[in-house]
Amino acid sequence: MFVFGTRPEAIKLSPLILQARARNNEFETVAIATAQHRAMMDDVLSAFGIKPDADMNIMTPGQTLFMLTSRILSGMENIMEQYQPDVVVVQGDTATAYTASLAGYYARKKVAHVEAGLRTGNKWAPFPEEIYRKMISSIADYHFAPTETSRQNLLKENYPDSAIHVTGNTVIDALLWMEEQLRGAPCPLEDFAPVLERYKRLVLITGHRRENFGEPFLRICTALREMAMKNPDVCFAYPVHLNPNVQKPVHAILEGIGNFFLLPPLSYPDFVWMMRKSCLIISDSGGVQEEAPALSKPVLVTRRISERPEAIEAGVIKLVGDDTDKIIYESQRLLDDPAYYKSMARGISPYGDGRASERILDILSESLKV
Repeated sequence: MFVFGTRPEAIKLSPLILQARARNNEFETVAIATAQHRAMMDDVLSAFGIKPDADMNIMTPGQTLFMLTSRILSGMENIMEQYQPDVVVVQGDTATAYTASLAGYYARKKVAHVEAGLRTGNKWAPFPEEIYRKMISSIADYHFAPTETSRQNLLKENYPDSAIHVTGNTVIDALLWMEEQLRGAPCPLEDFAPVLERYKRLVLITGHRRENFGEPFLRICTALREMAMKNPDVCFAYPVHLNPNVQKPVHAILEGIGNFFLLPPLSYPDFVWMMRKSCLIISDSGGVQEEAPALSKPVLVTRRISERPEAIEAGVIKLVGDDTDKIIYESQRLLDDPAYYKSMARGISPYGDGRASERILDILSESLKV
């Protein structure tokens, strides 16, 4: 049973679901959507051609973490009773992943954690993801770590070596699959295509992290505004997350700048196309930190700490936090200094080779043989 509720979960579990369904002589597969994020999750599933077997549809406007956790957990009781899975597969560090793993535990089922072992060591950053991922680890029977660093994190917390498997990250499986579908495709945004023709370079921006809500977002947006005004020959595109905590500061500070374009959230195929087109990405997204290096795109991460140190150590992403001056300095340097840009745009992929799903399914298949 695969359980997912957000766009990142859907992206990272889709290649796993497709391969499991293709191996139907080994696996009976059930896909459960909580719809923690409704529209953004649906777009991904449509792109991969996946229809959930059950949809809990729990999203409500203004939902709190209290509401979200209780509604998912309550709904999972009937799901577990109906499908009786051998293994509950969750991904990452969302409310859906945590509550589904807890439901699996309550139902005495095995739990597999995809993208296990990520840590910052700070329970407030990212909030609430750092605690979710640690609680999932305490429940999981299978820890599918994307990197050796993640494996070492789990070993330090005394999880058994035999339960930890370094597989790579399924996000690279999804990215390479989608890249193949998009090969040679024109700009998917009809209204935006003429804009891109007017500019030689594109800076792509995203932002959605809870720890950046409030003053940090204001500082980030102020830096982006100054960057756009200093570089009128560069196109800045920002697909704006639907959360009001993002929408309000972004529109207040960035609306009306001639070369700054506020876009609606993009489907996964459209976002991959835009990543490929961009020269630089500024983001607080974990997925972007994993995907962009594989596309040879430098990333400035608007967070103070990251649970993905591999790309930082490789020199292909850089933390800039919500420091207005640092965001401006590093962005401008990448736009102005070809040698510096080249040092970060090296096509290094610390997070896998596109075969993570295959490895995970091989391990599960062998483990579940009677």
